[in-house]
Amino acid sequence: MKKVGIVMGSDSDLPIIKKATDMLKSLDMPFEVHIYSAHRTPVEARDFALNAADNGFGVLICAAGMAAHLAGAIAANTTLPVIGIPCSSSNLDGMDALLSTVMMPTGIPVATVAINGGANAALLAAQIIALGEPELAKKLADKRAADAAKVLEKDASVMEKL
Repeated sequence: MKKVGIVMGSDSDLPIIKKATDMLKSLDMPFEVHIYSAHRTPVEARDFALNAADNGFGVLICAAGMAAHLAGAIAANTTLPVIGIPCSSSNLDGMDALLSTVMMPTGIPVATVAINGGANAALLAAQIIALGEPELAKKLADKRAADAAKVLEKDASVMEKL
């Protein structure tokens, strides 16, 4: 199975990345996590992206706040799917990162999840990889069914209370 590469711009993004890694672990998916900055370590970020496919990665997840150029910088150097997680900051609550991540030029797409959406980034990465992994596709379908069952249990509980 292809690995998921996760890159965060700073260790301050770790709580958001933890949501992604927890989800990937629950699906028994291989992953690696790195800290590379689009601005402070551009050579290392570029080298990671250029070599990602040869190093066994199938999807890359990038988390960054504020200017949030990391996902775009990574996407510019690979044809692998890149998923951006805009991270909130104290300045604009993540709207700056959201706009920086989602507004990519034609030819360099970045799929973008919600602000601080680490779990959904992992699920989207899993769905992409599951296109060629039937066992993973089944795990995702089972998770979706279990999530639906939990909602229906809460629905029944509310009805009983009212």
